[in-house]
Amino acid sequence: MDQQTAASPDKSVFHPASLDAVNFLAADVRGAVGPYLNVFLVTEQHWSQTEVGLVTTIAGLLGLAVQTPIGAAIDASRSKRGLLILALAVLAVAAVVIFVWPVFWPVAIANSLMAVAGDVFGPAVAALTLGLFARAELARRMGRNSAFDHAGNIAIALAAGAVGYLFSQRAVFLLVPVFAGITTFAVLSIPARAIDNDRARDGSDKPADGMASLLKNRPLLIFGVCAMLFHFANAPLLPLVGQKLAAAHPKEATALMSACIVAAQGVMLPIAILVGRTADIWGRKPLFLAGFAILPIRAVLYTLSDDSAWLIGVQILDGVGAGIFGALTPLVISDLMRGTGRYNLAQGAVATVQGVGASLSGLAVGVLVDRAGYTPTFLALGAAAAVAVAVFGIFMPETKAA
Repeated sequence: MDQQTAASPDKSVFHPASLDAVNFLAADVRGAVGPYLNVFLVTEQHWSQTEVGLVTTIAGLLGLAVQTPIGAAIDASRSKRGLLILALAVLAVAAVVIFVWPVFWPVAIANSLMAVAGDVFGPAVAALTLGLFARAELARRMGRNSAFDHAGNIAIALAAGAVGYLFSQRAVFLLVPVFAGITTFAVLSIPARAIDNDRARDGSDKPADGMASLLKNRPLLIFGVCAMLFHFANAPLLPLVGQKLAAAHPKEATALMSACIVAAQGVMLPIAILVGRTADIWGRKPLFLAGFAILPIRAVLYTLSDDSAWLIGVQILDGVGAGIFGALTPLVISDLMRGTGRYNLAQGAVATVQGVGASLSGLAVGVLVDRAGYTPTFLALGAAAAVAVAVFGIFMPETKAA
């Protein structure tokens, strides 16, 4: 249904609002699970932190094992819309399994399938963007993608908060199949004949050697290490805050988690637009360094008070760091892989090391919280974030002119 002919792509049949809708709605599909799963398992199903960490780690390890092959498959595929639709179907089924059967192995399997399907979205949407827009338009378009993604996260946080408060935390998972169906129509609204598949992998018909081309790219390796440290420190912070809020306010647990998400996403949206408009002027490195530097500050601030208003207020800082990271990552990878034909492979590889960081921190944080408490855990994550700032500041070059 998605096979593109050898003829030149016809962009006249494509409207940018279709890609806007995909970014907005795909965020709704993925955001209807995320941190809500951790809070649901701890507060309503009475799982231990170690059990939750184990489920997170299993899913993360499986997801990262297939991330790079998925990137390579997206490079090779001329049916990128079809891959997105398949991922949406898997997410919908897995969410229903969690709703129906919230015990360890069904949740572990469903969450792992969601991690695998989730690997498709970032590189596939970025590939579509490259295939639909010229390089001169890319920085602004990546920023716009990120802005609509954050707007979708705000919408689903409000919807999930309302559903969790009016019905139950468990009912939130039924939002996934609803939004998956709507997103499928948005994906199909992008005509296959408008996509330039060679440009979508940032190269020609003769791509560079696979992993060898990545391992020879020193700036890409440095960026991957920094991304891993960033996600090791950042991934557990929101779930930990959600657990603290849920322990103090069990009835309002989902609503308070939604407040945290809305606070951060509300900042990410204008940050993404700002980054898209300034990345070609200021360069990538200063913006990225600012985003990295916010993370250790945020981790330390969480230790100063358990007040819900304070915790939600600190979460606003996540909007700055994650907003910069999300908008710039696909652009930096495009800088580094220009002309190689391995853009999506590189995206998959970077996402893999990000997943390594997030997965390892899931289990480590679960054990550390059980044994030492929240404050030492926040400080340990802040220390890991500080290492990321130092490595990026010292070793990462500017990529704008690469």
